[in-house]
Amino acid sequence: MSPAGTAPHRAAQLTALVLPTLFISQSVGALLPYLPLMVVAAATGLAFDLYLHDRPLGPGASRDSVAVEVTTRQLLRDILTLVGLLRTGILDLLPGQALILVAFLLFYGTHFVCQAVAVLVRRTRSLPFVTRNIDASALRLCDAPPRILSRQTGRRLLRFSVPTTVGMMLTAITTDAYWGGIGLAVSLTLSAGGTLYLGTWLLPKKRVVGEKQALEWLDGWLAEYQPTVGMYFSGGSSSAYQANMWLSTLASLDGKPIIVLRERFMVQKIDATDIPIVCIPKVANLMRLEHSTLKVLLHPANSGKTSQILRIPSIKHAFTNHGESDKLSSCNPYAKAYDEVWVAGPAARDRYQLADIGVEDKDVIEVGRPQLAPILPYRGAPAGRLTTVLYAPTWEGWDGNPGNTSVILAGENIVRELLADENVRLLYKPHPMTGSVDPRAGAANIRIQAMIAEANGRRSGARPGPEAAAELARRTEELTALTTSAFRKSADELERMRLQGTPEEGRAAAVADANAAWEEAYWNSLPEWEHQIITTARPGIFGCFNQADVLISDVSSVVSDYLTSEKPYAVANTSGMDEGDFRVNFATVRAATILTPDADGVKALLAAVRNPELDTLAAERAELKEHLLGPSDPPSPVRFNQAAQALCAKADERRLRMESRLPGIPGQRPRPDQDTAEGTVVTAAPV
Repeated sequence: MSPAGTAPHRAAQLTALVLPTLFISQSVGALLPYLPLMVVAAATGLAFDLYLHDRPLGPGASRDSVAVEVTTRQLLRDILTLVGLLRTGILDLLPGQALILVAFLLFYGTHFVCQAVAVLVRRTRSLPFVTRNIDASALRLCDAPPRILSRQTGRRLLRFSVPTTVGMMLTAITTDAYWGGIGLAVSLTLSAGGTLYLGTWLLPKKRVVGEKQALEWLDGWLAEYQPTVGMYFSGGSSSAYQANMWLSTLASLDGKPIIVLRERFMVQKIDATDIPIVCIPKVANLMRLEHSTLKVLLHPANSGKTSQILRIPSIKHAFTNHGESDKLSSCNPYAKAYDEVWVAGPAARDRYQLADIGVEDKDVIEVGRPQLAPILPYRGAPAGRLTTVLYAPTWEGWDGNPGNTSVILAGENIVRELLADENVRLLYKPHPMTGSVDPRAGAANIRIQAMIAEANGRRSGARPGPEAAAELARRTEELTALTTSAFRKSADELERMRLQGTPEEGRAAAVADANAAWEEAYWNSLPEWEHQIITTARPGIFGCFNQADVLISDVSSVVSDYLTSEKPYAVANTSGMDEGDFRVNFATVRAATILTPDADGVKALLAAVRNPELDTLAAERAELKEHLLGPSDPPSPVRFNQAAQALCAKADERRLRMESRLPGIPGQRPRPDQDTAEGTVVTAAPV
């Protein structure tokens, strides 16, 4: 089990052991009565709950269930404390003893009232959509209330209970009942005051517009902005990279781009961009796009929610995928649901026809890979003593095919062979999802990283001076300032929408420049002789390509992208096929050196990299590059833009046909809240 997974488990075990012991101790102290035991157990229990509340949740736990448990525990602690003080007679010394009990009930009463008000506030602060890079000030957006009042029920109760617990402790120690009364009064004031303050978010001044007004505003914004080409994306938190790789391409297209998302959390997962982002979770609201000027949507991934947007006939849909390889995921039967399938080159076109999954050849459009422009071309043999090898294996996939990743069967052998060569500098960049399905892949990944760390311990050499680290820190700060927004801990969706309004002019170019400067500073800050383990998002895979003299990978889109450089590369064959069948079945490996699970072939690969005369695959790489990625002229960005404009034209033609068939009725249906000439309401397609 990973360290991240053991933390909640250990916390749950600790809770099950310590808290019952403390409650038993407090109960005994209250019933005897023995005040020192009762006081210590109550104070320790409160402190322990405060500590646990900031820890990771256990498996299957939710914040709501934890809040209920915390409320019950704190209520029991307070009751036991009152029982103990009543049994000792200390509270008899305080005039108006009944007021203590009334204040106690009022404290918990205001706590539950605050909880109800928090629910109402959260409901009023939820719009039917979320935006980014759009000025949404007309929706009356304002800052969110403090988290401790609006969302953190358990933490609020625990912290507001501290004065009461401290007061009762002092009462038990000094036998002066006034301390308990003062502590309870402070807790009641905090709870009542917090409830009243939270309630101000229900007043008109802090209340956002209603759902109907918000949707009308969205319609108005779409009519004003007039988007033409967009990207549609839906997926889990770890899949955002599939959309992020298309941001620069989408931004460079002619027309007005837009990004349409379906999951609210994904709005913050999208990298820095100037493109307007709209997240519309509900299908009924999504249908409003049919009445906009949007003509084309690009789809970098298939998802369960893709079919919902495909039902809009006025929009043309193109599947672009998030990388091309010879694996099944690059040739999915779902692709026939789109109007067109955009691929890099002839290899993918052939793949769809051979698969015979219902995608017609006329609907396959070759557009190249416009994202590959930053990859530098081959410049010959390594100039220095060291040969930089990038080992970038893919992950294990969902189907259990041993040929998906080399990490399990070949990874350690490959790395061991590379580390044995003193003239090799290894860059190891595993796929971020390695080990997410098969624990063996995760375990092998950990062992490989340990091998590299051990090898670094046996190496030494000059290191960059402190100025290199200072430059990297400066560039990191600069890039972070451009690509992230500083939010308060209490910020919610609406506050982030307000802060992430219309971006400053020229921000996209500034981000590109800052990212390039950061990459240069990053590599300059590292010793040239040191192996590197790269598991963070930055530096990206393209930056690693430019550092490497040779790539070792698996059958994946990494190989296809790397081929644009025409540098030597190798692919590990863990499929169980012999080399001949492996080359026939997977086009991406035809110009590669094939490595066996035992890493046979690594020495010959390194020799060919260092001596171009031994490189017998150079011509085949150039030929395969065009087969996989298409011709270099016209450039891929130009072909991609041409394909987008051609599909927009098809959308326009379809609208004109609809108007000609139904005179007087536009090519798109009226909105659900608009009546037709006959007085009937036209509704969106049923969900």
